[in-house]
Amino acid sequence: MNDFPPTRLAGLARLADFAPRAGSDYVKRRNYDPGPDARSDVSGLSPYLRHRVITEEECLKAVLARHRAGEAQKFVQEVLWRSYWKGWLELRPGVWRQYQHALSQHLDDIATQEGLRARWEAACNGATGIACFDAWAKELTSRGYLHNHTRMWFASIWIFTLQLPWELGADFFLRHLVDGDPASNTLSWRWVAGIQTPGKTYLARPDNIETFTEGRFSPEASALATKATPVDGPQVPERIAPPVQQSFDPSVPTALILHSDDLSPNWLLMGGLSPVATATISGHAGLTPLAVSPHVIAWKRAAIENACARCDGLIGPVSHGLGNAEAISAWARQVGAQQIVTPYAPVGPVADIVNAIDDIPVIKPLRPLDLLTWPHATAGFFKFNKSIPDLLHQMAGKQAA
Repeated sequence: MNDFPPTRLAGLARLADFAPRAGSDYVKRRNYDPGPDARSDVSGLSPYLRHRVITEEECLKAVLARHRAGEAQKFVQEVLWRSYWKGWLELRPGVWRQYQHALSQHLDDIATQEGLRARWEAACNGATGIACFDAWAKELTSRGYLHNHTRMWFASIWIFTLQLPWELGADFFLRHLVDGDPASNTLSWRWVAGIQTPGKTYLARPDNIETFTEGRFSPEASALATKATPVDGPQVPERIAPPVQQSFDPSVPTALILHSDDLSPNWLLMGGLSPVATATISGHAGLTPLAVSPHVIAWKRAAIENACARCDGLIGPVSHGLGNAEAISAWARQVGAQQIVTPYAPVGPVADIVNAIDDIPVIKPLRPLDLLTWPHATAGFFKFNKSIPDLLHQMAGKQAA
């Protein structure tokens, strides 16, 4: 956790430090990975944005206050990739279920196929004999983070060189990344494998790794796959309609659920929410059938504690550790609530818990950014990207209002 202290103050400090470099400096150096102790060319904001310890709007506002939109275009795109991925999965939630089902099957295979299990364990333990890959596996398990470019190399080697199922790699990331996000993680692995954009794969090349690690790693050409044949995947389920905005009645006794997908509840409190009590959901147990890394669990819990401390006196008594819908319903009745309000949780473990509550009204307000961007995630990012200037203009208008 020392690399990313799980507090809002730490996130804001990191944003303030990086914002001056989010323009041309970022464009020139964003793909370079000089190592875990020398990454000043990327923001390192992903753990804070993933949990909304700081928000995308805050991040974009800080950057665009220092740079013209064209100059900061690449960084703006990277921030809004998160909105795009979440929106894409929100419109096709069945893809998350497909991933979970396939992962379960592969884990069964590991239990019965000795060769597969040995290759999977070697990859997870950083013992494949591929120096760069092994170093990245150990960095991930010890520090909970990898550079974005490195994640692409890692996924490509996992799939095409080691010939391991992509779902097992996506699960490895979700178990260890402090910024692990069901949408970004699942869909990025699908993209590398050639499923997300059918037929388009990503191949890790030795010369590219050597260039962008500035010589830290120089894999032998024979060590890595020389072609990346697209992986077969199931048909994408039919797209559904985006979620619609919901509003709550502030006069009704209300319980708040504060969860790890949105740890900045002030927008609800400023909108009239005055909860009689609050429950928190980490959601880490639903990320994987296997054990989640202790540093992921600790980060989420500490970030939740920090969010509660920031809202002390505004959210009533706080209950932690309510891990299922039945426990939350019983708690809500006990505190005298007639409705539950919680920030809309996108597809993933938190949403699975919240959506299973069926004996008390649950109101799930959408943040303006999600309401604005998710309906545009109907196709590939290229189409979404064309709408970004208009989205930024609309965001600026809403902030001004």
